Amino acid sequence: MTALLRDIFEKQVDRSIEGVIKADDTEGLGVELEEYVVTNEIGQRLERFLEAYNNYDTANGVWISGFFGSGKSHLLKMLALLLENDEVDGKRAVEIFERKLADNPMLAGALRKAASIPSKSILFNIDQKADVISKTDVDALLSVFQKVFDEMCGYYGKHPHIAQFERDLDSRGKLGAFKEAFQAASGKPWERGREQALLEGRNVAKAFATVTGDDPANVSDILSQYRKDTRVSIEDFAKTVKAWIDNQDPRFRLNFFVDEVGQYIADNVKLMTNLQTIAESLNTKCRGQAWIIVTAQQDMSSVIGELTAQQENDFSKIQARFANRMPLNSQDVAEVIQRRLLAKTDGGQITLGHLYDREENNLRTLFDFGDGSFRFKNFRDREHFVASYPFPNYQYDLFQRAIMGLSQHNAFEGKHSSVGERSMLGVFQEVAKNLVDMPIGRLATFDLMFEGIRTALKSGVQQSIQLAEKHLGDEFAERVLKALFLVKYVKEFKPSVRNIAILLLPDFEADQTEQRRKIEQALSLLERRTLIQRNGDVYEFLTNEEKDVEAEIKNLAIDMSEPHRGIRHAGNRNGPVPSEDQARADRHRISVRAQDRRSVARAQPRTRDRLHHAARR
Repeated sequence: MTALLRDIFEKQVDRSIEGVIKADDTEGLGVELEEYVVTNEIGQRLERFLEAYNNYDTANGVWISGFFGSGKSHLLKMLALLLENDEVDGKRAVEIFERKLADNPMLAGALRKAASIPSKSILFNIDQKADVISKTDVDALLSVFQKVFDEMCGYYGKHPHIAQFERDLDSRGKLGAFKEAFQAASGKPWERGREQALLEGRNVAKAFATVTGDDPANVSDILSQYRKDTRVSIEDFAKTVKAWIDNQDPRFRLNFFVDEVGQYIADNVKLMTNLQTIAESLNTKCRGQAWIIVTAQQDMSSVIGELTAQQENDFSKIQARFANRMPLNSQDVAEVIQRRLLAKTDGGQITLGHLYDREENNLRTLFDFGDGSFRFKNFRDREHFVASYPFPNYQYDLFQRAIMGLSQHNAFEGKHSSVGERSMLGVFQEVAKNLVDMPIGRLATFDLMFEGIRTALKSGVQQSIQLAEKHLGDEFAERVLKALFLVKYVKEFKPSVRNIAILLLPDFEADQTEQRRKIEQALSLLERRTLIQRNGDVYEFLTNEEKDVEAEIKNLAIDMSEPHRGIRHAGNRNGPVPSEDQARADRHRISVRAQDRRSVARAQPRTRDRLHHAARR
């Protein structure tokens, strides 16, 4: 009986693995800690961070960067759990995590030292906590920090004036008594009453007068007065944080873990400078007892677009304050996927070792892209092949570039055009789940990656593929179309017939000649249906706008076989016949116009209007 792929994996690949880590999700923390993979590179960055954290010098900011789906949020969440070191499933977080650091005693020791410092972690996604706070507000970023801090203290973060009202009562030791008095007066707990504070003004005043001894008539509009008087500045916020820390252990740390801050501040210079000022003020007031650890995209220009000189200057200042950098790259993600998802049994390693020995000579050329394409890394050796199988090694890097290109061209749903509900780990798991019942020797083809991001793509972007699935009637051509869609914006990849054949290679025994014949037939069909265009030996997926251009070009009838015949529109054959010189000039003009319109269609959304205007002129 032929062995199947599911037999070689150490863990079931179809087990539940959260596709994307959510900052506010407390379910399954033990599993997240247990399965987190500390790669060699991540281990080194953790050591540097913990050295700075344990021996504070000047910087209190940490900047975790990486491309979409690279695991930034997971690392942020792990740091929040480990530094606070609360109990998870009956054990301390560091105890669970230490098991994976047996071969790195230096890192384990630094982690234990950091966890021994008493601390509180405030972990949040900044967009989720912003609620209806407009990013155009001057203090939008500060409002979010103030809100999460107030909530951590047990106060009502949604309204700063109510939180300040509670804080003042608490500082006088009267908050508990006020809550009891309010319940007696209103018949409901304060935690419910404060949500409708405007409707509970009389009961608030009565309870406040009861616990403070004031005349109820003098405090009838106490909350309105707080609303009028409460003004929060960055300096005031830092002082409030400092005052709270001073009531804790002398070594205490308050750590803010902020997910997706890069996108939140991206296009607003004021928010950029506010983030820097918040970090600086906390550092000045708290002297290393308040840290800010944030995540952001590796390439901020992909989020912001072309940075202006002012933005470049502001952004460099922010990064100077966040001097502790923890960048994540594609190799980190590849190693995480291989160790967490694709780990093999002992028997599986032996089987795949024999497969490698048999195919070793072919592997050197089988995944070698030509025609001027970027030279993606091939398998290094047997160990690397066993770890990565059934995925060819080029797919980690190529897929990363694919989702970055699609994101830059606004292909994904969501506020920040990210992969949304899919991390790279989640996408690779979806592909692996579709292959588990295949025989050993089968390979993951690149078109399968499309299914992993389908639900995160905007409907208009994938309309061509959806129509092809309904009406094309050729499953293989649909797979070619999906592969071309994924590499649409990967400038380093040249989608020639040979390179497409590598993307769709199903197994090591595939007939290369037959594979290329099928691809050529599929490309011919897709081109006739105006789903792709050919440019020399290279084929390109057409967006909706580009399809309009191609359809217009196809409707142009060109006939220079007779004197004084020229270009006519296919739908208007009875029009005047231009001279030969005029026809040649018209053909050149149409060619240039079509090229301009193709450029417009490919342009990023932020520059498309400008290019349209230039093309019309």
